[in-house]
Amino acid sequence: MVGFRQQQSLRLTPSQAKPKIEKYCAYQERSHKQVLEKLRSMGLNEQEAGELLVELMQAGFVSEERFASSFVRGKFKLKGWGRKKIELSLKREGLSPRQIQTAMAEIKEPQYEQTLVKLAEKKLLTLKGTDFERRMKTKRYLLGRGYESETIDQALDQVSF
Repeated sequence: MVGFRQQQSLRLTPSQAKPKIEKYCAYQERSHKQVLEKLRSMGLNEQEAGELLVELMQAGFVSEERFASSFVRGKFKLKGWGRKKIELSLKREGLSPRQIQTAMAEIKEPQYEQTLVKLAEKKLLTLKGTDFERRMKTKRYLLGRGYESETIDQALDQVSF
């Protein structure tokens, strides 16, 4: 295509990549997987990337626990995701079950239920059809956001159709 420059493959040495990856990690919490992918995109091999990751961990730039806690807070409070969707995303990032469980403890049950009811009410306002159809569409929507079926049923019982 005319007008587009072809990007040359980027190949940095570990010393050149270090300040860039430190800035990348300082901007927001990152998982080990994200950092390793970024280092590979900079042209570092597996050994160089691994060594640099260890240095970043020792310097406090990368922490899986901080990442998991931040991820859970952000996805729940800002995006309104349910527990199932958050857990699945954390598993994809390569976190251990213990780390996931610790981070998930940040979601308090009253807040969880309150958020679910608000999402259900908001969705119901946008839907047309019979009460049954609206209920099923809302349930499908909330299942897609990662909420549990039983919890959704309880929330929908609190909402007026």
